[in-house]
Amino acid sequence: MTMNRNISLYETLGGDRSLRLIVEAFYPKVQAHPLLGPLFPEDINPVMEKQHMFLTQFFGGPTLFSDAFGHPMMRARHMPFEITPERAEAWLDCMNRALQEVGIEDELRQFVIERLSGPAHHFVNTPE
Repeated sequence: MTMNRNISLYETLGGDRSLRLIVEAFYPKVQAHPLLGPLFPEDINPVMEKQHMFLTQFFGGPTLFSDAFGHPMMRARHMPFEITPERAEAWLDCMNRALQEVGIEDELRQFVIERLSGPAHHFVNTPE
């Protein structure tokens, strides 16, 4: 896939509206997943809002997360939870399926999953 270096991944994905759709498609999959669901609160809305803010920033859009909460420090924020390699892969699978659901074309979807794979595995803090 050829990415235009002058256009952010945020813009390539479709900006705010698309990121919201992705997050809305993603969290029902996470909540239903036997390894991931128990890690999340019943009221998922605040988590979804933070995820939207983080992904917006991570993909090159406005710095919504940092503006609201300071530096993301995502590894530290995930330390209270047992993040195993299997859970990292489950998270990526849920995101992959959410991207498919909202119609992100295959090459772009694969690029996004590759971009998220590094951080997902960086958060691992517990062996299987």
